[in-house]
Amino acid sequence: MSKEKHLLVIRLSAMGDVAMTVPVLRAFIKQHPSTKITVLSKGFLKPLFSDLKNVTFYTADVNGKHKGVFGIFKLFKELRGLNISAVADLHNVLRSKILCTFFKLSFIKVATIDKGRKEKKALTSTKNKVLKQLRTTHERYADVFRSLNFKLDISKPEFPSKSELSKSVVAITNVKKKKWIGIAPFAQYSSKMYPLDLMEKVISELSKEKDISIFLFGGGTKEVKILEKIANKYINTINVAGKIKLTEELNLISNLDVMLSMDSGNAHFAAMFGINTLTLWGITHPYTGFAPFNQPFKNAILPDLVTYPNIPCSIYGNKVCDGYNDVMRSISPKFVVEKVLESI
Repeated sequence: MSKEKHLLVIRLSAMGDVAMTVPVLRAFIKQHPSTKITVLSKGFLKPLFSDLKNVTFYTADVNGKHKGVFGIFKLFKELRGLNISAVADLHNVLRSKILCTFFKLSFIKVATIDKGRKEKKALTSTKNKVLKQLRTTHERYADVFRSLNFKLDISKPEFPSKSELSKSVVAITNVKKKKWIGIAPFAQYSSKMYPLDLMEKVISELSKEKDISIFLFGGGTKEVKILEKIANKYINTINVAGKIKLTEELNLISNLDVMLSMDSGNAHFAAMFGINTLTLWGITHPYTGFAPFNQPFKNAILPDLVTYPNIPCSIYGNKVCDGYNDVMRSISPKFVVEKVLESI
């Protein structure tokens, strides 16, 4: 057992990566109940940690008072007042490095995530590619706590009970009487998105099932309009994007029977509740370490890797191999529908 009693945990973005910290923290709290944790992240992500005991959330105003080196120093002084005894940097970017330097100069122990950049570069190379599973991001997070002398086992997870649906959510969903399917068709990069015309075919077929309700998830004005248009076409299909806040969205997700998502944030939201999560992959791949927590490999729906042998050609989806723009069209809507129905 470590002597550290108050850990600062840094993970500022992106949304899915922050969500991936939750099951790791849940395991940590159970195994080290006397240790207090302060999570430093962007303010809108606070609801992700609402059910974690011994966890306090601290907002990093990276575009305001905590912007730039002087802003980070101001943030450091604020955090120093919390009597932080050790720092777990789960981000390892310039901003977090600067903040950690201030803590090191104050003789506070710091451990930083090893992102495995070299092995990820080898995995995404188009020459001499070795397609093998890399260490998962969840284990890389856990390694940081281990570096601070905390034993941590995340192999036997426990998940929270399904949340009682709030009145605002029930007003949209109605009381649950069917199997609930969540579908999140968007991702940061188009290379990670199942083509919308194919996804609409999936929704069309699933909506015909009498004992199923479909909920469409997304964010931003453009996505809301697209999802609303789709939902209006099909029975048993409801768009929740733009209608509920993140707290309510998590409330709903915790009550799903299955989530169908891209390699994106909603997959990690579902997985942190232990929801059966199916993911559609484009030019990225679960072997990069970003698969949803505790989900079997069979839940990853992959393109034709024989036709597209260079997958993964990107870790985050921001780089596309020549001729790989349409890899997801090698996944048939029929197959996706079968996987969803099989899972419930």
